[in-house]
Amino acid sequence: MDISRDMFVKLDNKEEYKEEIVRVSMTYWADSWRRLKKNKVAMISIIILSVLILMCIFAPMLSPYKHEVTDTSNINAIPNMSHWFGTDGLGRDLWTRVWVGGRTSILIGFIGTFIVIFVGCIYGGVAGYFGGAIDNYMMRLIEILSSIPYLVMVILISLYLGKGMFSLILALTITGWTGEARMVRGQVLQIKEQEFVIAAKALGASHRRVILKHLLPNTVGVVIVAITFSIPGFIFSEAFLSFVGLGVQAPATSWGALASSARENLRFYPYQIFFPSLMITLTMLSFSLLGDGLRDALDPKERQ
Repeated sequence: MDISRDMFVKLDNKEEYKEEIVRVSMTYWADSWRRLKKNKVAMISIIILSVLILMCIFAPMLSPYKHEVTDTSNINAIPNMSHWFGTDGLGRDLWTRVWVGGRTSILIGFIGTFIVIFVGCIYGGVAGYFGGAIDNYMMRLIEILSSIPYLVMVILISLYLGKGMFSLILALTITGWTGEARMVRGQVLQIKEQEFVIAAKALGASHRRVILKHLLPNTVGVVIVAITFSIPGFIFSEAFLSFVGLGVQAPATSWGALASSARENLRFYPYQIFFPSLMITLTMLSFSLLGDGLRDALDPKERQ
């Protein structure tokens, strides 16, 4: 009886030892999220972006002032309890205008990024998958489009379609997808010779299915990082074009348009340009830091 008891104790100890050394199985995305949560800078960036987006959505609804309503009795008022960010040269409340302008700037960033990522993924995936002459001709087209300055494109489109949000997004995206197409093409060239792609072809999968179901999903990590860098790029481009008068036009507004209208009174009322500039800086910095965090979290070499 003592010998059998000792055998059971040894077996139990072995099972406990095995349970201790077995690592919990985690998927690639679960492990990436675990590593991202450890990056304090990236998590702070997510919080800042969430606060900015929520403020852009709800702050104008809760404000007693409309962004387009003027008040000649409160022209160029400094920040106070009634107008937290002060007023502009027409007496309009800057608190409301900053958040309404944030809606436009962030919306342009998201819409522009969606268009360039969608077009770039499809174009780059097709070019990388087929290769040869098709890839050669498609890449030559990208080189031609990339050589066209987007500022020239904005001016030409503004002349034909007028100034506004639609023409601005069209001008920024008509050639803006070329960088994403190059990136996706490079990833597809690395993936298409792997065993699971060859197996899909051997089983009779169509070119469309191989590209959409096997190649593009395996580039999603790189694409997500590209998204976080593309959104602030569009926001900065919109701010720059609005600052020089080629962007969003009144009565609509954006952070760039607010900064542009405040530059004339910069010496006397610096707060008018400070707040929209601060929002642009926080948004771009947060997206950039989040992109760095995602790049580290999605790197397969860092997986444990």
